[in-house]
Amino acid sequence: MQPSAPLAPAAPVLAALAPVDDQAYAALAQRIIADGWLPDPWIDGSPRFDPQALALPVSRVAALTRAAESVAAACDELCRLCAQNPQLLEGLAMTPWQRAMWLATAPLWHGLARADVFEVGDGAIQVCEINSDTPSGMAEAVVLGRLLAGERDANRHLLRRWVELVRQVAPPTAGLIGPPVAGLLWPTEQTEDLPMLLMWQHGLEQAGWQVVRGSPFNLTLAADGRAALLGQPCDVMVRHYKTDWWGERLPVWRDEARLPDTAPLAQQLAVLMEAGWAGRTVTLNPLGAALPQNKRFYALLWQILRDQPEQFSAEARQAIRAHVPPTWRLEDLSTDQLQTEREQWVLKSDYGCEGDEVVLGCQVTPLVWAQALAQAIPGRWVAQRRFDAAVDPEGAQVNYGVYLIGGQAAGLLARRSPGATDRMARMAAVAITRE
Repeated sequence: MQPSAPLAPAAPVLAALAPVDDQAYAALAQRIIADGWLPDPWIDGSPRFDPQALALPVSRVAALTRAAESVAAACDELCRLCAQNPQLLEGLAMTPWQRAMWLATAPLWHGLARADVFEVGDGAIQVCEINSDTPSGMAEAVVLGRLLAGERDANRHLLRRWVELVRQVAPPTAGLIGPPVAGLLWPTEQTEDLPMLLMWQHGLEQAGWQVVRGSPFNLTLAADGRAALLGQPCDVMVRHYKTDWWGERLPVWRDEARLPDTAPLAQQLAVLMEAGWAGRTVTLNPLGAALPQNKRFYALLWQILRDQPEQFSAEARQAIRAHVPPTWRLEDLSTDQLQTEREQWVLKSDYGCEGDEVVLGCQVTPLVWAQALAQAIPGRWVAQRRFDAAVDPEGAQVNYGVYLIGGQAAGLLARRSPGATDRMARMAAVAITRE
């Protein structure tokens, strides 16, 4: 089953959000372009943003952020358990280089993350996953908030707190001779996140840092033991290059063609690991994010909760039960059960993102569902219980992307879509209001 294979809906679904007012959006687009950070307010000819801020009472914001923080804390507990008991990694089917990335920084995994948080009615909140690897959208969150939410902007301090994070993780030698240096590592051939990289660079330079941007292929080991980017030794290497791209790149479908280049970036990883072990260059987010970024990590949360709940604190047990949809390794569930309960399950590959490699049982025919189950490569997938997210008057679900810095909520990126969140979801500023 190739990723591009059509997933025929089993029942009619809303194809798109209601159109925005052309005049109102044209005015917003002019403001965005004049602001200078976001070059294009459209995506494939459709508006990227909502022209009005999404108003959320402070109590709802507090509930959303508490849920995200509690799940992040539970993930941290599991990361520490995995560091103490490496045999727990067996069920995640990580490749040798993915496991090496985790072991290089274990139990460290977190710096900046974004949790996908949904309201499901009656005050219940679900956190279906946390992007702890290369969370994006910060530029959009900051710009929309400033333009549309003003003093009520949920992201007023997001960039400042991220810059402070970089300062806090820097090694003690940073800035002893000259300004501290940060390298921004990113896939330079893909420009959609360039506004965020430029915003990070601006924030760091305003705080007195020297900044250099480049790709992993520009990495070398400097004579002083630091990792160098384009020849410039760096104290902190900010990594916006996904861990599954650093390691072995393997197919997730049985009939999927092998990628043309599957080899890990072994030489480049060795530079970051050696500089990190020597205490000369800190990589942020840590390479250890390869562990919790794996969606089978959430199946491990539920497995331990079921089999050895005493391994978790009471707070972690409560967070998992209350906020993490039940998630299991695909091979641990019977095909008969998944066929019978098709509409209750969602299939997700271990490192897919933004709707890629996700199959919603309620939105495909029984035949397509059966094909997906047959073609999914064992060890690469999870089945997660589907939940019915609350919808707004337009019938749109809202994915409240809660930014976490050091485990604490620091901002919100709201994305509205008629179904699962994907690249066409419309972003909205979040304005925090009184009750």
